[in-house]
Amino acid sequence: MKGAERRMMIFQTLKTAGKPVSGNTFAKQFGVSRQVIVQDIALLRAEGNDIVSTSSGYLLSEQFQASRVFKVHHDDSSIEKELTMMVDLGGKVKDVFVSHKVYGLLRVDLNLNSRADIEKYLESIASGNSVPLLNLTSGYHYHTVLAENELILDAIQAKLEEYGFLAPLMDYEPVDFWKQTS
Repeated sequence: MKGAERRMMIFQTLKTAGKPVSGNTFAKQFGVSRQVIVQDIALLRAEGNDIVSTSSGYLLSEQFQASRVFKVHHDDSSIEKELTMMVDLGGKVKDVFVSHKVYGLLRVDLNLNSRADIEKYLESIASGNSVPLLNLTSGYHYHTVLAENELILDAIQAKLEEYGFLAPLMDYEPVDFWKQTS
């Protein structure tokens, strides 16, 4: 099988899968190494396809039609509760970022779609010598959340408020984060 044909089949699989597909799954399906699949994904992205890498595999981000940035505040003990609520309501936690007065904007892609993704993320934090970004800014941080529609984002916002996680915006923050960002 030629590379172009394999990439077309990878793209078609991602369009219909509805959930992340791992590189190992593609590698076994096409009888190639996982590195070949990584290269195929890079080529598909270069063609303009918005393919997202998650801890569970690859997926097309076009499944998510709406996005919103939430400013939140809590300590380490509430990370799991916050993230789990977002994915349980149908959101995808794209990233986490902080606005540090000295270091500026620090952003990390998370791409958390499920409780399994969250579990892997929390395990990686617990097993390393690193701390969550929120510790750099006394618990204040932001998440970009993607969803199929605005109603899901509204539900997430309401639950963040109910939990007391939603943080007020400061005058110096240039963007109205409560509105759609893409």
